Amino acid sequence: MIGFKKLSPLLAAGLLTSAFGGAAASAPAAAAGLPFDDISSSFAKQEIVSLYEQGLLNGVAPRAFRPNSPVTRSEFASLLVRLFGLETVNSAIPTYRDTPVAAWYYGSVEAASQLGLIEGMSGGVFAPNGSVTREQAAVILARALKLQVPSSASLSDRDAAMVSSWAVGSVQAVEAAGLMSGDAGKFRPKDALSRAEIAVLLSRVEENGAYVTLMAAKPDLGLQLGWQYQQTTDQFIASVKRSSINVLVPRVFFLDGAADFEDNTDPALLTWAAVNGKQVWGMFGNRSDADFSHQLLSSSANRKTVIDKIVFLVQKYGMDGLNLDFENVGADDRSGYTAFVTELAAALHQNGKKLSVDVSPDRGQDWTAATDYAQLGKQADYIVLMGYDENWAGSGMPGSVSSLPWLKQGIDKLLADVPASRTIVALPFYTREWTTSPKVSSTDLTLAQQDRLVSSLSSAARSWNDSLGQYVISFSKGASSFRIWTENSRSLLLKAQAAAQRGAAGLAYWSIGSETPDVWASLRNAAKYGTIRF
Repeated sequence: MIGFKKLSPLLAAGLLTSAFGGAAASAPAAAAGLPFDDISSSFAKQEIVSLYEQGLLNGVAPRAFRPNSPVTRSEFASLLVRLFGLETVNSAIPTYRDTPVAAWYYGSVEAASQLGLIEGMSGGVFAPNGSVTREQAAVILARALKLQVPSSASLSDRDAAMVSSWAVGSVQAVEAAGLMSGDAGKFRPKDALSRAEIAVLLSRVEENGAYVTLMAAKPDLGLQLGWQYQQTTDQFIASVKRSSINVLVPRVFFLDGAADFEDNTDPALLTWAAVNGKQVWGMFGNRSDADFSHQLLSSSANRKTVIDKIVFLVQKYGMDGLNLDFENVGADDRSGYTAFVTELAAALHQNGKKLSVDVSPDRGQDWTAATDYAQLGKQADYIVLMGYDENWAGSGMPGSVSSLPWLKQGIDKLLADVPASRTIVALPFYTREWTTSPKVSSTDLTLAQQDRLVSSLSSAARSWNDSLGQYVISFSKGASSFRIWTENSRSLLLKAQAAAQRGAAGLAYWSIGSETPDVWASLRNAAKYGTIRF
């Protein structure tokens, strides 16, 4: 529990400026006296002046603060986002029907809603201009600040009987934390929270030293792997600059015979990575060629030849490690594949290099029959779970690329064999547009392509599927019917949270450049808010 001095530098970037909009009093006017003409008799005068002087709180018009006006739900959402130093999330698909993408508060409402800091009303609306009652504020704050809310609570307020049953525990929690208090022994649960009250509340939060320390700290994002695909070196670098990636995975080595492979390494990427503090794990793939894979894996001589060559190149280029992506390996090559990973890991480790191995979720199918998850997990530094292709292009079964329960099941099954500290969860930056009738087929879409398509639809049925953790969009073109199980900032945040809750070492993304900017904001928000403990 925290007991609620000055705001963190992060908050000083403008916590309530846009949340409350309006114009600030001029500096000369403020110097002559109070910054606003309507706060001299307000109980929150000191707090309002202090926050104004810090550049955190402005009025609604020149010389006007309107301390008794209610705080709107959109203002509260904006306050919460800035309170925790979060980023706004400008998703192309709105969570609510009444929050236009162009609205000033849109990005804050999306960010706060995705993290569960504030929730919408019934009927899929947010009511952005609606007021917030004091008991509603108590519930929002208790949840957002992660206070301990007692399951059984009793209040000493004279009007305790007026507090809704769903708010009693939260009211007790915020009162115990010194965040909210009553007036003349009354909590006034049904009254709208005023701008003066929010100024006092904010000042009480900023007095907490632990809070300031937490907000000033940068969250540990863990390993953030990004595969290069269909991008030039310059394009890939540009995409990485816009991302949170700290490990670059260029697809450079490809099996090209029983004991040979291609080398497409661009030294320019290695130079850029070294200058910018990024690791590089070159990817070594087999292009799903079962025949070449068998010829390599079944021969100890071939394995040694390839390992010697590739370790030499990893050292030559100054790579930090290798990412092994062998798929469609036959079941009869299971022991050979395990031996190859064991020998490759040993050779890399002798030279101070790391090995990560990509694996598909274990669904008991032929595709993963060659994968000895437990043994690979003992040899490699990291096992990368490719958390996508739940319904692959050629399956003939329309569905999600990566539904939340499917991903969770895949992670949990892997963790039975591989420690979480050695597990990386890979997320999809793509989805599929499924033709569901008259004949089933699919087209791969990057997230950017998906958003453009969805925005172009004049008529479509869209719904958030809570159990799948994603939007499902249905529409028609001519005589054909289509459906998209979307991946966007909201669905990917839930997947990232699932990985973090299970202690994964990090995340990977297929593939960099296919995402939209809001995705990174959401993922960073999840990491930052997830580490906050009061």
